[in-house]
Amino acid sequence: MGPKKVLFCTDFSENSRPAWQHAVEYAQCFGAQLIILHVLDYKDFPGYVDWIEKLREILQEHEQACDLRIQDMAKEAAKQVNDVKAFCRMGDTAQMIVNVAKEESVDMIVMGTHGHTGVKHLVMGSVARSVLKMAHLPVLIVQGPTEEGETYGRAK
Repeated sequence: MGPKKVLFCTDFSENSRPAWQHAVEYAQCFGAQLIILHVLDYKDFPGYVDWIEKLREILQEHEQACDLRIQDMAKEAAKQVNDVKAFCRMGDTAQMIVNVAKEESVDMIVMGTHGHTGVKHLVMGSVARSVLKMAHLPVLIVQGPTEEGETYGRAK
């Protein structure tokens, strides 16, 4: 029995594109609902914490831009998938992904990874790794382009 609801998480980067393709294909093959999520993480805006009003303006602008981009993705997916839902949330990225997965009763999470390795990976942490630890359901993590410029083992 395949998934009935697939949650695709995006940061709108090129690294998330391969995961996007997999999520759409899974939803299409299984006739599943595709839920597209982008999380605005307030930790991505360092330096503005002391300027609350400026931070609110920046977050509001980002949220509006996110809404436009996520709706474009939903329209693109709707060409191949019958049931598409898309939205933005604000908060800690990994925790919000897990929360949305629970709220929406998804069967599978699909997300990309930036392909960081070694010390860089340990220092920067990994949203994908955190989601994998916290989510109690299947998580498909799709490798994005690596630091060496390869995608899926092929040179660019």
